[in-house]
Amino acid sequence: MMSLVSSFYDRADNTLVEGFLERGYVIIDVEDRSALDAMRHEIVAAACKHMEAVLPSDEDAFLNDLHDVLPVEKLNALRLGLYRAINDQSWFRPTYFRLARRALETLVGNELAMQNRINFSIQMPRDRTSLLDLHADVFSGESPYQVVEWLPLVDVESTKSMFILPRRKSEAVTARMNEFGAGGMKALYEHVKNDLIWLTVPYGSVLIFCPNFLHGNVLNEESTTRWSLNCRITGLFTPYVSPEKSLGAFYLPITPRPVTRLGMAYQQPAGFDE
Repeated sequence: MMSLVSSFYDRADNTLVEGFLERGYVIIDVEDRSALDAMRHEIVAAACKHMEAVLPSDEDAFLNDLHDVLPVEKLNALRLGLYRAINDQSWFRPTYFRLARRALETLVGNELAMQNRINFSIQMPRDRTSLLDLHADVFSGESPYQVVEWLPLVDVESTKSMFILPRRKSEAVTARMNEFGAGGMKALYEHVKNDLIWLTVPYGSVLIFCPNFLHGNVLNEESTTRWSLNCRITGLFTPYVSPEKSLGAFYLPITPRPVTRLGMAYQQPAGFDE
């Protein structure tokens, strides 16, 4: 006998959705490990080319121990070089999206727009040039209708990772932002620091989080270097809040469906305008 259903989500989707709504983030295994490994290999190869170094036999050790072979004053040049070289590859954004495609379609939608360039972050131990203080992206004019796909290329935890203030606590404290006006974000950080969640994300996993909630990083006090990528993804038809962060500029469509394509191409015949 055919079963009747009472939810538009299946059981696995429900778990993902409920976890995301409760915490404001989820950490899941990547959906294509071979694609992740291939992508990391290309990034390592590009880094070695930039540094005029030989390809390592142990890519994980090369990434974690970058600070042993590259002076910190050359770090930003490497990051920018990788940003340009890898973002120029036609496979980069489709591969990155593939790593979490099903989860993103469940959380955001199946007609999506994606940031036109994927960001690189490399944070060496005790390097003060790569800090991202407590913030929420909407404070700087970002769309509230988006998620960030955040991907480490090495195991990250504690101060080598990033922190987030879970949804309920973040909503509660941002509703009282005016109370911290004099002390700014530093005072706000001191107020919430004991409630921050330091995310453990091993290589092979991906973090998807809502950047409406307070998050950031601090000085990397661990003994190894953090490598991570991040990219914003939104629904194709969600509001875009500024010309700078609009569709066709900051975001590019990636999964418009056939009916959408046909609908957008449709032109009303003459005489039917009334």
